[in-house]
Amino acid sequence: MSETETQIPSYKPRIVALVCNWCTYTAADLAGTSRLSYPAEIRMVRLMCTGMIDQKYILKAFLDGADGVFIGGCHPGDCHYLDGNLKAERRIGGTRNLIEQFGFYPERLKLQWIGASEGPEFQHHMTEFVERIVAMGPSQVRDRMIL
Repeated sequence: MSETETQIPSYKPRIVALVCNWCTYTAADLAGTSRLSYPAEIRMVRLMCTGMIDQKYILKAFLDGADGVFIGGCHPGDCHYLDGNLKAERRIGGTRNLIEQFGFYPERLKLQWIGASEGPEFQHHMTEFVERIVAMGPSQVRDRMIL
């Protein structure tokens, strides 16, 4: 490396994953027991249902320096709490508008249905989301707060 070149440290995104206990968390467990690797940058928060996710939790994650927020729940019709995932879907639509008003790109928020038996799909969606966030670069508030 020449003196004029500077070494840029590799960017490791901070990803918060809010996942349903019954489906997406179980798929993550299946991915792990099946020895399917997915990015280590994910900080998973297990919830009983995605229907209990409030917009303030998502906004707080972004304001605290998360580069992306992934929400994973049961497929429509398979929710253990009848329609919690559908409530989450409606709420997330409004949340995208809210985070955009705060200056965050709505593409940094993803909602995905992943069933309990879908370990490879969990791996795929997590890897794809982290790659998208890496391509976007760090969040504008990342260095202001510690997650």
